[in-house]
Amino acid sequence: MASKKIITVFGATGAQGGSVVKAILGDSKLRDSWTVRGITRDVSKPSAKALESQGAETVAVSLLTLSLRTNLRYDIEANLDDASTLKSALKGAYAVFAVTNYWESQSADVEMKQGKAIADAAKEAGVSHFIWSSLPNITELSKGVLTNVKHFDSKAHIETYIREIGIPASFFLPGFYMSNIPGGMMRQLPPNNDWTLGLPIPTSSPVPLLNTVDDTGKFVKGILLNREKTLGARIYGATAYYTLTEIVKEFQEVFPEAGKSAKAVELPHEVYKGALGQAGMPESAQEELLQNMRLLNEFGYYGGAKLDESHSILVDKLTTWKEYAAKAKPFAELK
Repeated sequence: MASKKIITVFGATGAQGGSVVKAILGDSKLRDSWTVRGITRDVSKPSAKALESQGAETVAVSLLTLSLRTNLRYDIEANLDDASTLKSALKGAYAVFAVTNYWESQSADVEMKQGKAIADAAKEAGVSHFIWSSLPNITELSKGVLTNVKHFDSKAHIETYIREIGIPASFFLPGFYMSNIPGGMMRQLPPNNDWTLGLPIPTSSPVPLLNTVDDTGKFVKGILLNREKTLGARIYGATAYYTLTEIVKEFQEVFPEAGKSAKAVELPHEVYKGALGQAGMPESAQEELLQNMRLLNEFGYYGGAKLDESHSILVDKLTTWKEYAAKAKPFAELK
């Protein structure tokens, strides 16, 4: 019997990484041919234990240091500042799903250092398929109009680096998280408690929505099953483009009583930034998120790219916004 291929999954208890683990371990054919090595901050927390119960190895990782502990009973210390020490963490891995979190440090330099360290280690370890969770370079896409969307640009710079060092790689570009909408961007507002989706862009702006927790793994599964087709390619991870008006319309269809007065509104830029400031975000983050929103209307989240080619690799049905809204906890009391 041939030995199983190992896929190392960074952020295994997070939205994206956890979805990848679930997609592989939840597929009987993939489970028979792949071993999942999940990397997380704390192997003792319930989410990590849940991975182990599904059959995954677990690895503890901190922002700058990596402590490896798996059911193979070995411990390794590695430092993301030193790519050579990460080789042990990736030892024997055929594939890697790598994702970093800009918002932990709110530093593009820190994120790029982490991403490049993982890429260097993967090259050193001879990984055959490196899957990087990337995003478009907005400074370039906007021709210098939007220069502060750092959490996009930093991931794009890492993608460029991965291409330059010659790792066999595919690039997954997650869409706009559906989870940002219920109870967050769309909530009840005074004086009438009307459900309102308020963003600093026209309500006709197209938004590529992704059910990150359930559907990221479906795309990565498709990438793994179509390695030759997806090497070097960008896979756009979204179900479909929805305008703000369409998002509200489908909310109304799911919740006809509560949705009677629901609406989408375009907020003035300063009102949007002011709300972020009241939530405790610094000025730099306010401007970054404003430009992130402006991207949707002015240049397109994916620069106007169609989703058909990315969908062609899928074997599992994606979640629609209507399906997501029907199960979203912030909307649960409306049923």
